[in-house]
Amino acid sequence: MTGKRKAYLLDMDGVLVHGRRPIPGAPEFIGRLLAANIPFLVITNNPMYTPRDLSHRLASEGMNIPEQNLFTSAMATAQFLVSQRPNGTAFVIGEVGLTHAMHSVGYTQTNKDPDYVVLGESNSFSLDQITQAIRFVAAGARFIATNPDATGPSETGIVPACGAMAALIERATGKKPYFVGKPNPLMMRRALAALGAHSEDTIMVGDRMDTDIVTGMEAGMETILVLTGVTRREEVERYPYQPTRILDSVADIEVS
Repeated sequence: MTGKRKAYLLDMDGVLVHGRRPIPGAPEFIGRLLAANIPFLVITNNPMYTPRDLSHRLASEGMNIPEQNLFTSAMATAQFLVSQRPNGTAFVIGEVGLTHAMHSVGYTQTNKDPDYVVLGESNSFSLDQITQAIRFVAAGARFIATNPDATGPSETGIVPACGAMAALIERATGKKPYFVGKPNPLMMRRALAALGAHSEDTIMVGDRMDTDIVTGMEAGMETILVLTGVTRREEVERYPYQPTRILDSVADIEVS
């Protein structure tokens, strides 16, 4: 690339890893970014892990990403809530990545008349928790969800994810959730702010046309679609918007 050196926003699943397994060439690409001191954030809709835990988990599989270079939908959700109602209260369904993010912005988690119901991902969704969330939303609590993904992967097959459980609560209450994670451009704006970069100086790299590429485009970024994840090359023409570039993998991105 020529001209001003670009920063990067990188999707994680399908771009850098498949599950816990690094995609060939991805660890070396991250190494080149770090060695060249190029600003980047790995962004993920998965709100289950704190950046520290996620960094450790990835490192154990050979993908060394510092925790300060990780940005999750849980972090974006917490930042959104504190911008809307500082020092608010929330009934939270999720794992430590979400609860830690909520605490870090000064939110109190409660099961008594919360300002918000905040739904994330969980390894063990509880029917009692979902029922309580339905009652709070029906009583007037504002309904927020970290991400719209309907399913997620596991070692034994797909499992219901945040979007599926949000649909259950919506059906029971008639109240739609506000999803913070991709493809909401808010997620990108929060990530850009965390990175300290402007959209015109940043490249979004993703594997999904319907989340990564459309969100990057709407946020005003250059976009790169990599073919190591969900979207196949022959599918790209079906979309009314196109990526700036299509590459086989992040291994093909030239870092200068």
